[in-house]
Amino acid sequence: MQAGQATRAGSGVDGKGLVRVTNRAGTSPYVLVCDHASNWLPSEYGTLGLPEIDMLRHIAWDPGALPVALRMADLLDASLVEAGVSRLAIDCNRPLDAPDLIPQISETTLIPGNASLSSKDRAERIALSWQPFHDAIEKLVEERVAAGRETRLVTIHSFNPVYRDVPRPWEIGILHDDDERLSAPLIAALEAEGRFTVGDNQPYSPADRVYFTLERHARTRGLACVMIEIRNDEIADGEGQRHWAERLSAHLDNIATGTRTELEQAS
Repeated sequence: MQAGQATRAGSGVDGKGLVRVTNRAGTSPYVLVCDHASNWLPSEYGTLGLPEIDMLRHIAWDPGALPVALRMADLLDASLVEAGVSRLAIDCNRPLDAPDLIPQISETTLIPGNASLSSKDRAERIALSWQPFHDAIEKLVEERVAAGRETRLVTIHSFNPVYRDVPRPWEIGILHDDDERLSAPLIAALEAEGRFTVGDNQPYSPADRVYFTLERHARTRGLACVMIEIRNDEIADGEGQRHWAERLSAHLDNIATGTRTELEQAS
């Protein structure tokens, strides 16, 4: 097993085990997505010329994000879509014309195996992970919308405590555009706990081109959505992962209940 390889490589919707859909029939209005769930690379890619230890770093995946997402899916009875290939091969949370779709440099690290790729190489990377990942989300959302099921998309990510020597004070960041149906009550609920520094569009925002999955699958349909970024030292072990999954699930469940009550009162 490659050093740092994710314990879940996925199984399923594309027939190659590179995308996984968990709990497809979940009763929750939330659909969870983990774009950077895995640091796995096909054997023919090796480590893209990087030292094996780099496959454990944030450049290869979002450490801790998948265990949190899996626990949240269980607690909420929500569907979960996860990408099973490292973002070093191709970043599923980027549009196809993004300059960092297949990064030649990540943070400050050069990726030798991504230099001078041919158009054929790029097409193979897209077919490997990007296309089946977005096809899986598309199919799941279309099924739910066609069935008249309320659907809200939530993406789960993690971020480094320090980036280019600059400490990040936020334990959690909530990212959103001008649709704040989920972000505003979630930020308010987290701040009300009084225990954390909550980033409102920090440490990233949609202006940083990190909102693509939600733009593609939620915003185009008018679905409520939000991106959750947890500082990865907060979810470096099972206890931290469990605490954050339980906290976020409780807040999201309360938001869903409050929305239903408002609709019932309005009717």
